Amino acid sequence: MDNSPVLQPLVALMAWTMIMWLWMYVTRLPAMSKAKVDVDNLTGGTGGSLDDVLPPEIQWKSHNYNHLLAEPTLFYAVCIVLALVGQGDGLNLILAWAYVGLRVLHSLIQATVNRVKYRFLVFVLSSLCLIAMIVHAGVAVFH
Repeated sequence: MDNSPVLQPLVALMAWTMIMWLWMYVTRLPAMSKAKVDVDNLTGGTGGSLDDVLPPEIQWKSHNYNHLLAEPTLFYAVCIVLALVGQGDGLNLILAWAYVGLRVLHSLIQATVNRVKYRFLVFVLSSLCLIAMIVHAGVAVFH
């Protein structure tokens, strides 16, 4: 069985998510040490619990990592559906790569300057790509 081309952007976004995971820890662990966070006695809480302890620009990477685990789950699912129904090329492939590119841009904005108006614009554009892919998958599945 040949691989559907739409699986390439799917894997690319998974790889980007892990790059953000690495960036988060490369910046967060030294910041935790500098802030004298006692990790040996730290219990419970979430990554957001560190918002009051660590500088915002450190936490932005963590916030973005969490964002990459939210809406992109729909992207992964729709890519798999499109691959299974033989619609993982053409316009859907263009939309998938656009989605990935926009999510990477969203990450870079949020992890560096974190300007909400730019983040929001990029998020909306990526969501429109995702909506189009979901509509195409729906047409293929329910046709």
